[in-house]
Amino acid sequence: MWADGGYTGKLIDEVAKIQRLRKVKLEIVKRSDDIKGFKLLPRRWVVERTFGWLIQSRRLVRGYETRIDHLEAMVHISMSKRMLARIAS
Repeated sequence: MWADGGYTGKLIDEVAKIQRLRKVKLEIVKRSDDIKGFKLLPRRWVVERTFGWLIQSRRLVRGYETRIDHLEAMVHISMSKRMLARIAS
C-alpha cells in the first residue's frame, strides 16, 4: 500500500490490524523538507491517478454517503465499473 505523508497517523494502526489477516506492507511517500518548489515523488502519481478515477463517479465527488460501509461499496462499484469498461474496449 502506498499512502501520502498526510496519512501517517491512524492509517499505520489500521494497516497493522490488516496485517494480521493478510500480508500488507505500508509505504508512506514523504516529501523532503529541504527541497523547495515542485518535486515529483515516487508512487505519488498512483495515488493521485486513483483519486482522479474515483472522482469520475458522480456520487464520490462529495460526501453523500453517511455510512462508511456504503462509501466503501461505492468505491468498489466505481472501480469495478472502470475495470469492466477497460476489459470491454
